[in-house]
Amino acid sequence: MVRGRPRPRGGAGQVTAPRRRGRRSTPWLYLAPALVVLGGLLLYPICQLGLISLFQYTQAQVSGGEPTSFRGLGNYADVFRDDQFRQVLLATVLFAAACVLSTLAVGCALAVLLTRVRALPRLALMLAALGAWATPAVTGSTVWLLLFDPDFGPVNRLLGLGDHSWTYGRYSAFFLVLLEVVWCSFPFVMVTVYAGIRAVPAEVLEAAALDGASQWRIWRSVLAPMLRPILVVVTVQSVIWDFKVFTQIYVMTNGGGIAGQNLVLNVYAYQQAFASSQYGLGSAIGVVMLLILLAVTLVHLRLLRRRGEEL
Repeated sequence: MVRGRPRPRGGAGQVTAPRRRGRRSTPWLYLAPALVVLGGLLLYPICQLGLISLFQYTQAQVSGGEPTSFRGLGNYADVFRDDQFRQVLLATVLFAAACVLSTLAVGCALAVLLTRVRALPRLALMLAALGAWATPAVTGSTVWLLLFDPDFGPVNRLLGLGDHSWTYGRYSAFFLVLLEVVWCSFPFVMVTVYAGIRAVPAEVLEAAALDGASQWRIWRSVLAPMLRPILVVVTVQSVIWDFKVFTQIYVMTNGGGIAGQNLVLNVYAYQQAFASSQYGLGSAIGVVMLLILLAVTLVHLRLLRRRGEEL
């Protein structure tokens, strides 16, 4: 019996361990410059925010009149003991949820509409949406205030409301801000979902239509499941953007409305940090906002992964 020669290691069809490690590290080498820049732009401010939230840091400490004292979690305890903070947190969650749902509804509806109109109307709608997307928040908020102005605004004249002030009442002011937020946010959802619909095979939609499915049933049973990854992305983005709305509230309600009736967390943190010079307290509110958004994002991604495993 003749024994065969032992096969040399690392022969054809085999990849040695160092080569495998090299292949795995290659993508990270390409991403390293971007990761360094993002780390500097994101990690440093977040670390500074968390550090300031642990100290007694007011105008006296900034000017050097008093030494900085370490408070630990004292600022966070003050935040959660504050009744106004709990009210503002609840208002922020409800307002952000309304904005997210409205933005997704408008964006998805217009994305479906884009697939059913001719080229010229589609181009006009896309240009109008991108114009809204490109408009700065301060400019857009000012224009919406002029449209709903009680004295000179065309909306009150068309609706026959006389000199009704939309920013005087709490709910009407929130509704006015919601309209502006949806107006400047729906283009992202519309364009993203429209691109996803275009990637769906036409045969699938034709088969659903031949089976007698309505447009709503096609969206709910065919398009929505196939577009689930895209919908998750736009939902998470919308939650992050709408939860930390600042400019629209600050401009349209003049810093939070009458007696702070239209405050959201971002504006409330700004008032505590800069109007009241409680920089440590404002930083603590910012950290709380960051943790809430991080938790929402992680829960959403976990649910998406679980659904993918079930499918």
